Amino acid sequence: MSRGWVRLQAVAVSGSVAEGLMLAVLPWIAATITSDPRQLSLVNVVGQSPWLLFSLFAGVLVDRVRRSAVLASAYLVQGCAALALAVAGVADAVSLPLLVVLAFVVTSAQVLGDGATGALVPEVVEPGRLATANARLIVIDRGVVQFVVPPAAGFLVAFGLGTPAWVAVGAAVVALALVKGLRSAPATPSTTNPLRDIAEGVRFLVGTRLLLSITVAVALGSFAAAATMAMFVLYVKELLGLGSVGYGVMLAVMAAGWVVSSFVVARVVDRLGYAWSMRLAQVGMVTTILLLAVLPGRAWMIAVVVFVQSAIVMVWNVCSQSSRQRFTPPVLLGRVLTSHRALAWGLTPLGALAGGFVAAGFGLRAVWVVATVIQVGALVTTWRGLSPEGFREAELVAAAR
Repeated sequence: MSRGWVRLQAVAVSGSVAEGLMLAVLPWIAATITSDPRQLSLVNVVGQSPWLLFSLFAGVLVDRVRRSAVLASAYLVQGCAALALAVAGVADAVSLPLLVVLAFVVTSAQVLGDGATGALVPEVVEPGRLATANARLIVIDRGVVQFVVPPAAGFLVAFGLGTPAWVAVGAAVVALALVKGLRSAPATPSTTNPLRDIAEGVRFLVGTRLLLSITVAVALGSFAAAATMAMFVLYVKELLGLGSVGYGVMLAVMAAGWVVSSFVVARVVDRLGYAWSMRLAQVGMVTTILLLAVLPGRAWMIAVVVFVQSAIVMVWNVCSQSSRQRFTPPVLLGRVLTSHRALAWGLTPLGALAGGFVAAGFGLRAVWVVATVIQVGALVTTWRGLSPEGFREAELVAAAR
């Protein structure tokens, strides 16, 4: 195990604490200000828009600048956003417009951080351990850290709306300090126009059939997930009758699914292969979303479904990220990773907005019904585009490169 890999994990832990606290507390604070689904969806709409607005340019930055420096910049921005919320909480100046702006800033930092981290992984991990390494980072980001962070955020809010933000500030400072000791490869010099660099990354992604199929499936799934997550806080409050602590516990249950799945995901992929792992994961996603739409509002029952759903999504995400890292030349990796996010996650603001309007017009459960239909589209795309033969062909092309 390399020192770089150990340090990258430590950086991810600290950074995920800061990010997790902000992402958990912003929608809950917004729900204390208004219960209008359309206004609540704005926090998610604006908060998710950097994936569409900045991802492509972030990829150029990741490929042109030393990747550890990009990661440090992301945590600096994240710490400043947390400090702004903390000060606003002390001054009793928290408002919905402020939360919308902070959601935008936090996600902007996430765009930079995720792009840099994803590109750093192949530098510090052997190719045969990519699936295990990506699973570990996902657990850190969405599992172990957020298993503790969401309920902690619910408790901290009781001491003041800005209290979780103060803790996030401290975590961001620790992440910054750890990044300084993280070595990464020198940046690849480039004198070409940034737009040409962006086009090169997009062309490779779109021109590689297997990677394009993954991106289309993720785009549909992200739209559906954004619609449901934008309304999940109201689902917990109104359909399950839970408070802030219960909301945090539900998020923790979601994170627990990631944690448990991480212990077996590498073995699942080794046993089934990438193609069948991703195909079956999509079947599971369709099934669990439909269950959330039709099951009665019993907290324990929903918790079980949420747990299973996140465990399934973990398998998909590990395969998805590892595929881009395996089949993309290192010089293009930053741009391909962020191009995927721009194309695949660019629809999330529209998904969050759609979730608000569907809930306002047809009720909360209708959001999950619509999401099920959209996820079926992702299932069809996966089944047609991600065959075992397609993966074998991509492996041969990568080996000959």
